[in-house]
Amino acid sequence: MIKLKKGDPVIVLTGKDKGRVSKIKQIIRKDGKVKVIVEGVNIAKKHVKPIQGVREGGIIEIEKPIDISNVAYYDEKLKRPVKIGIKYIVEGNKISKVRINKKTGEIIDKVWEKIKKEV
Repeated sequence: MIKLKKGDPVIVLTGKDKGRVSKIKQIIRKDGKVKVIVEGVNIAKKHVKPIQGVREGGIIEIEKPIDISNVAYYDEKLKRPVKIGIKYIVEGNKISKVRINKKTGEIIDKVWEKIKKEV
């Protein structure tokens, strides 16, 4: 089960960009493996040919995917990586599933925060 979502702040745990904090741009599921593209991390240069009327040729920089196990959710208040857990909240006859910070017990999901403010 993937506990990270698009837009979550993450910190890179291994590799050449170790320690860099950024947001998840995309999650890729392929052949039973999960990879993420993180903004400004794992940049590679790619040589492209020009296509008339579409793009110029040359060398462009693209963000390559990294394995999801190499990133961790970054808590901006604690300024460190934390684990994420799942918690079920019961309100009347409705059950909601939310993500929580295992260290502090705070609810991570922004959707739940909006619902909580309306009530």
